[in-house]
Amino acid sequence: MMCPLSTNDLHRIFENLDKNGDGQVSLDELNWLLERIGVQFSLHELESLVGKPSLDINEFLFFYKSISMQQGDASGENEGGDIREDVGVDGQEDEDEKDLAKAFGVFDLNGDGFISSEELESVLRRLGVLEENSSRDCRTMIRVFDTNLDGLLDFQEFKTMMFQNTIS
Repeated sequence: MMCPLSTNDLHRIFENLDKNGDGQVSLDELNWLLERIGVQFSLHELESLVGKPSLDINEFLFFYKSISMQQGDASGENEGGDIREDVGVDGQEDEDEKDLAKAFGVFDLNGDGFISSEELESVLRRLGVLEENSSRDCRTMIRVFDTNLDGLLDFQEFKTMMFQNTIS
C-alpha cells in the first residue's frame, strides 16, 4: 500500500501537503496524497479512520506507520495499537496482496510489470520526496532489492522491499 519512506521523506511530504503552513494536514490534503498513490478513500471513510479533521506531523507519522504495520502484518493480527482495530484475519492476506498490486501499479508507469529507476524517480518526485537537485540515486534503491540483478523490480522483489521495510 505504501512505499517505504524515511522519516525525512515523510517530513518533506508533510511540508508539501501543509500548503498554508499551519502545521496541520487536512483530510482533504491527506486524501489528495492517497489518491495520487492509488489509495481510494471517501472523506467520510478517511475521517472515521483518522478520527479527526486534520493531522499534525506526529499524527501523520503515526498514520503512515499504522498503515505500514498493517501492510507488513500478513497474519491480519493487529499489533501495537494500530488505528484500525477492525481488520479481521479472513482475507487479510488477499487484501494485502491487492494493496501491494495497486502500489506496484502506481510505480510501474509504463505497465510492463517492472519498476525501473526512472519510474521510481518520477513517482518520488511527483510525491515531493525527491527534489530536482536531489543526490538520491534511485538505481541504488532498486539494487538493494533486485535479486535477479536485472536493474528492475518485479512484483516479488517489490513485495520483499515493502515487507522488509515495515519490519525494521
